[in-house]
Amino acid sequence: MSSTADRFVRQAELVPRENLEALRMSVIGVGAVGRQVALQLAAMGAHRIQLVDFDRVEPTNVTTQGYWAADLGQLKVEATRAAIARIDPIIEVQVIPDRYRPAVDLGEAVFCCVDSISARGAIWRSAGSRCRFWVDARMLGEIIRILTVAGQTGRQHYPTTLFPQAEADTGRCTAQSTIYTANIAASLMLHQFARWLRGLPLDQDVLINLLAGEWSSTT
Repeated sequence: MSSTADRFVRQAELVPRENLEALRMSVIGVGAVGRQVALQLAAMGAHRIQLVDFDRVEPTNVTTQGYWAADLGQLKVEATRAAIARIDPIIEVQVIPDRYRPAVDLGEAVFCCVDSISARGAIWRSAGSRCRFWVDARMLGEIIRILTVAGQTGRQHYPTTLFPQAEADTGRCTAQSTIYTANIAASLMLHQFARWLRGLPLDQDVLINLLAGEWSSTT
């Protein structure tokens, strides 16, 4: 990109560029929320992004996940890598077209965007102690929950949210979904990430009901 230095001017005081460029970010699951996270990271100026997902683009993903009609049938990680390249071709994107496995070398910042509680629990037990920043988005219809762990913030609270899958809503992040809810969820994840980059206090648990106009948070 010829004007790389110029494109960051308006966010310079909100997103520390040196801190961002020094990190490798892992996005686990590039569905409704994860794809938006990856694209926002690219726009913000991330230099190294890792994408982990085994799934392929289906017709409903165009409506709820922001994929393009030309992406149908492609691996989501490959389609998202191509979209990132259109934002900034110098970004290094590593794709893992598979489910997350403990052997995967994740980055310092992990964005957990998977569908099930059981998957979140397995990833957390494997990678939670290895990353410096962890944020998990949960979404059902117009209800969003964002859980953040960094240092000691949220480290005791987060495991208490990994209740048995039988107690969770069936198909929690896929049964009811809209692109606007996914975009808001992704933006809230990036907001916590930017606060962490700036050394500001984090919200360890944010719950938003868009329809009811309700917002609660725990710091």
